[in-house]
Amino acid sequence: MNRRTVGRIASAAAVLTMGGVGYSAIARSRNRYYDGPASDHYDGVRFFRPGETVDRGIADLARWQVAGGREAWPDSYPSPFSDHPPHRVDGLRVTLVGHATLLIQVAGRNILTDPVWSERASPVSFAGPKRANPPGIAFGDLPPIDAVLITHNHYDHLDVAAVSRLSDAFGPRVVAPLGNDAIIRAHDDAVAVEALDWGQSVGLGGGIAVHLEPANHWSARGINDRRMALWGAYVLTTPAGTLYMAGDTGYGRGDTFRSIRDRFGPPKLAALPIGAYEPRWFMKVQHMNPAEAVQAFRDLDAEAAIGIHWGTFQLTNEKVDQPEVDLSAALLDAGIEPARFRALRPGEVWTLSP
Repeated sequence: MNRRTVGRIASAAAVLTMGGVGYSAIARSRNRYYDGPASDHYDGVRFFRPGETVDRGIADLARWQVAGGREAWPDSYPSPFSDHPPHRVDGLRVTLVGHATLLIQVAGRNILTDPVWSERASPVSFAGPKRANPPGIAFGDLPPIDAVLITHNHYDHLDVAAVSRLSDAFGPRVVAPLGNDAIIRAHDDAVAVEALDWGQSVGLGGGIAVHLEPANHWSARGINDRRMALWGAYVLTTPAGTLYMAGDTGYGRGDTFRSIRDRFGPPKLAALPIGAYEPRWFMKVQHMNPAEAVQAFRDLDAEAAIGIHWGTFQLTNEKVDQPEVDLSAALLDAGIEPARFRALRPGEVWTLSP
């Protein structure tokens, strides 16, 4: 098999494992990542969100690919920002590193979400979605990292090389949904991973607790392990207020967002995905578009929001800057001041004074 053929297979795998494709008829098999009892969202082999369906079939993939409509991205879409964060902060400071990678500095703790520093979001290093911009914080400029939060195992969210590198450099607590611990340990068994189910919580010290909550999404690292590892969103309760980190999610019925508001109160800040949403017929069940992200913002009754998951890796059809354009239009339609919901670029910072 030559390199070009392998590259095509890798690109197809990236579509299968991040673009929203799965088999509508999935054969039952043993779960390779998690061996636990069945529950209201786990059938003994695969996880699921009750009342929500995200699986797509090969025919859907073919329809998407044949229809075309994929906008060309520039080879480089550099951000005008670059951050050199302080060692610690007393208040709340959040930097978008890129895509869904956030550095959250709060109450003297430093927390990373979905850390990806690799050049490609792919199972191989030479093919698959490539970064359109460098990380907004160079790895060598990171402050000491106390905790790493993983939302799910898609390659644009779980970069096992980055997790291993962070573990070597800082020895942080690593928190991930059920089954993702096995994936991380298979790459580096020295990484200490705590696996959570939906509704479970752990303390991070400094008055900070992290809570794993449901999201309308799915998981896969290949074509035969769909939904064998859990996925989710995080709520952080902190001395500076409540933070909501959606990671990756469709809007669904909106109940996930309203539940957060009812149980934890209105968040101080919500990080909501606004990219990877076209074609809508295909992506709707798993990725919000900007209008739905604005509705989620309203459901949460959040004080402020930042738009993530756009402009770094091309996963779907929309133009590189379309999420920012569509977010501005959605905020205008909703009568919301644009400063309350900003589409961040890599290296851009959102702050709250102590």
